[in-house]
Amino acid sequence: MTDNSLAHATLGGGCFWCTEAAFKELDGVESVTSGYAGGHVENPSYRAVCQGTTGHAEVIQIAYDPDTISYVDLLEVFFTIHNPTTKDREGPDVGSQYRSIVLYHDEKQRELVEDFVYELDQSDAYDDEIVTEIERLETFYGAEAKHQDYFEKNPQDAYCRMHAGPKVEKVRKQFAE
Repeated sequence: MTDNSLAHATLGGGCFWCTEAAFKELDGVESVTSGYAGGHVENPSYRAVCQGTTGHAEVIQIAYDPDTISYVDLLEVFFTIHNPTTKDREGPDVGSQYRSIVLYHDEKQRELVEDFVYELDQSDAYDDEIVTEIERLETFYGAEAKHQDYFEKNPQDAYCRMHAGPKVEKVRKQFAE
């Protein structure tokens, strides 16, 4: 598979260590890169993003084979593994950097995510209103090397065991096919 035949999705649903690990489980996902997007500071650092002053969210950028897995499939996983009804929070992580956000790459993705969220709202899948932000991706900044493949490199880390591990297991169980 050449890079030119891959599509990309950029999603933020809390700590990128957790979402990165979960999406790596999926067939058709070629790579997942943790990073930052949706803010106003160029080349932000982890420390700056954690301070909440850059406007960026912790996100992942997924390179995937659209012949194997669709953008809508990725959205289904995304909305299953995090709580899209809590503003600026996912589990124990609080702050705008942990907000639920989908950063679309083109108009087709925008339409698909807007339709997906509308359908979720209509189905009453959640007790509370979905607060996921939907914005055009301007720039994605890859996170520092120590944040890439974090769960894979640190499986015994207490945070990973408590938060990333259950998301990975959920994906393995619910999306095994």
